[in-house]
Amino acid sequence: MATAAETQAMRHAVALAARGLGHTSPNPVVGCVILDADGRVAGEGWHQRAGGPHAEVHALRAAGERARGGTALVTLEPCNHTGRTGPCAQALIAAGIARVRYAVADPTAQARGGAATLAAAGIDVAAGLLAQEAEAVNEPWLTAMRRGRPFVLWKYAATLDGRSAAADGTSRWITSPDSRADVHRLRAEADAVVVGSGTLRADDPHLAVRGRESVTQPLRVVVDSGATVKPGARVLDDAAPTLIAVAEDTSTAHLPRRPGVETVRLPRAAGTGLLIPALLAELHGRGVRSVLLEGGPTLAGAFLAAGAVDKVVGYLAPVLLGAGPAALADAGITTITRALRLETVDVTRLGPDLRVTAVPTVVTTPATPTTPASLAEEN
Repeated sequence: MATAAETQAMRHAVALAARGLGHTSPNPVVGCVILDADGRVAGEGWHQRAGGPHAEVHALRAAGERARGGTALVTLEPCNHTGRTGPCAQALIAAGIARVRYAVADPTAQARGGAATLAAAGIDVAAGLLAQEAEAVNEPWLTAMRRGRPFVLWKYAATLDGRSAAADGTSRWITSPDSRADVHRLRAEADAVVVGSGTLRADDPHLAVRGRESVTQPLRVVVDSGATVKPGARVLDDAAPTLIAVAEDTSTAHLPRRPGVETVRLPRAAGTGLLIPALLAELHGRGVRSVLLEGGPTLAGAFLAAGAVDKVVGYLAPVLLGAGPAALADAGITTITRALRLETVDVTRLGPDLRVTAVPTVVTTPATPTTPASLAEEN
């Protein structure tokens, strides 16, 4: 049974873990708080970047000798392997920690086993404290590990009648500055931002994060089967790296060649686009664990048809158009009985707009239990 001090410390560890969002991939976000033998906070830390010290190491360094005989509260099971850093289970043992409470078990074959190692060393270990809160903050990484593909959040902006643009194609600006600022938060927390060639032609988006400090810019991904990206497109500047995904039978000789811009060839889908599972596999192989899908209605429909949307965030403006493209195009749903049902998990007002967050009520893709060790967690 956790004490009140341990519960409070774990809740703070979850908040610490959130500070790493957008910075740690392909690793998870993790927070840790060390309580001394009297139950007082002695140290805290979070995983700040891949290749750097893990949360437990930061917290132990801050705690020093006060860690001996104390308790470690960790949002994820301490790792049990040596990568670019040493195993956190051994660091906790060496520091003389007496108790470990972790929220969520590590799902990767490479890193799990830390709890057993700690228990074998005589440390009192228990799992599950504030597991739901810790799962939520680490949702993208946990999803990627469990399904073998990046977590996908589809974001869209629309009028109350579901239009993403006017009949003449104009869409700036449907939503308010408050909503647009919130989108930059989502970008900052993502490893990659994905758009299609239609959105690129219509809006020439930049896709980099603006207005936020200490940001690791996400990879900008353009799904462009026909290799139509123009040399002056804003996504080709040096503000962030860019990946152009084209069909494997398409010539790329005319595409711009400059530092920070790569091209990858992928199989075509049955229509004119690219195979979404192949795109996600490519991104996963590059260490991308979370994707913000900002593409237009066609690309969103393709992702939904592939069962590759894990969360939806819709920004709804109190505007009516009556005509123009819908926020979502064909997703392979032909009858109401096949509609993708969602559970609303949050509704927040942003200026005049509503931000609605929802998740599918049924997992639409089978879990992939085996993730190659080289992709599971690179320390």
